[in-house]
Amino acid sequence: MSTRGRRAYLGGVLESHVRSIQETFEMLEKPPASSLDKVEWSQVTKLGDEISKQATIAGMLWSGETPAVKALEENMGAYCNLLHGFLLLCHGSTVGSGPTLHASICASAKQVIDCSLSLLREAVFSCDSHSSNKKLSIPELSGLVWEACDALKRTPTTNCTAIGRAMTQVAVSIKDVLRELGELKPAASADDSAGGTSSEAADKTHDSDEEGGSIESDLGDDLTPEEMGIARLAISVVSDTLAVIKEVIRFITGLLKSSSRERSTEDYVDSLERLLSYCQEMGTQVNELGASVYPPQEISEMKLISRKMHSGVDEMRAEVGSLQGSSGGVCEAFEGLENSLGKLECRLGEDLVPEMGRLAV
Repeated sequence: MSTRGRRAYLGGVLESHVRSIQETFEMLEKPPASSLDKVEWSQVTKLGDEISKQATIAGMLWSGETPAVKALEENMGAYCNLLHGFLLLCHGSTVGSGPTLHASICASAKQVIDCSLSLLREAVFSCDSHSSNKKLSIPELSGLVWEACDALKRTPTTNCTAIGRAMTQVAVSIKDVLRELGELKPAASADDSAGGTSSEAADKTHDSDEEGGSIESDLGDDLTPEEMGIARLAISVVSDTLAVIKEVIRFITGLLKSSSRERSTEDYVDSLERLLSYCQEMGTQVNELGASVYPPQEISEMKLISRKMHSGVDEMRAEVGSLQGSSGGVCEAFEGLENSLGKLECRLGEDLVPEMGRLAV
């Protein structure tokens, strides 16, 4: 068989396996039947170790000197059979999982599948090639499979853990917005015109001034004293929103530790999923608020965002109240955020009149 013929034949065999694997993955993405037996995640990670070994074998075989077509085909079949079994175990592990945990499991599984198929596709493409790139690319792709399989051991295995990590991601996003807003530098006259703002917000701005460069200075000079005053109040809102998310995470952690049985923690899943959705919506509003602070500032948009955030606090407070646990810290954080929102709304109310005056009649 010619070189081109070998490559075409093996490519056809691989694509047949790929289609079958994709169909199995589509099954994983759907909620499992309640009658299905739950698979422990340890079984998934154990098979992940086998996939890592198979990736090593594949890398050594396919990067060798013109191996027989039959050997390559058998290796490909054995590898893809492992991937099928892996997906079936992942599907079984989603029994009892909420949307967040299910999505996390699917993401981890997809990474293993994608890396494995990339390895096999590159192997087929490089089949019979004597290029030095072949000896570099295949081992590198094998390494990516190892990393994806090793990451399975860090995949959350309970709903509470998955939800907690998702909330942490929201906190990280809000922290990024806070950092960016902290880079705003007031004009020389802004300090005296931003009365009533939080000292913490001013400190954040001062710290970033010391680190900022000419780009930040130019941006800050474009803000009028009135705009800078609003920006500082917005920074306080973002900072207090971050505090709320952190307290919610502590609250969930406390629930997890105080639950004596796994069943009792799973009873909270629906409420925690709703709490997560509220946190994610707050994160979205923070992003929009951060964008609206830059000139030209959209006062009407900020007022709308503030109202949405007030509603979000009400929803979160009601959900926390429906759960058993120590909620003192969360409630204090809610009050702090509402206080910051009130100050921002008060300032926006003052600035809305001149803005309306600029509108064409």
